[in-house]
Amino acid sequence: MAGKLDAFHEFRSRMNEKLLGKGNLQLKRFFNLDSQVYTDGALSSQVKELMGLVASAVLRCDDCITYHLLRCAEEGVTDEEFFEAFNVIFVVGGSITIPHLRRAVETLEEIREKNTKGEKAKRGNGQKGKRVKNK
Repeated sequence: MAGKLDAFHEFRSRMNEKLLGKGNLQLKRFFNLDSQVYTDGALSSQVKELMGLVASAVLRCDDCITYHLLRCAEEGVTDEEFFEAFNVIFVVGGSITIPHLRRAVETLEEIREKNTKGEKAKRGNGQKGKRVKNK
């Protein structure tokens, strides 16, 4: 488990740079929209990130699950709130989500361990802190 988050950050950052470095307008617009949709509005950023976590798990996207776990943790989601969201994932997504929930719990444990050691888990893009409007 150790180093899984670091490998995730490194790979995601490197590949996002390659994707965005090509100057494709549609990709840049999508990344911008993706950043903006999770900012506070009528729904808090925390609620939106939990929604993103549930959708990602039901779609069985492990990278997306990891990203939203990190963001939810940054937004202050408690373990109790995470496990209620995991219940929603299981009910909506069915038993096929169980392997993804196992990995989600393992990732959450690594996030909590890093935070306990004072090593704030970095955002999914390798940066620390809250979601910003432009990626």
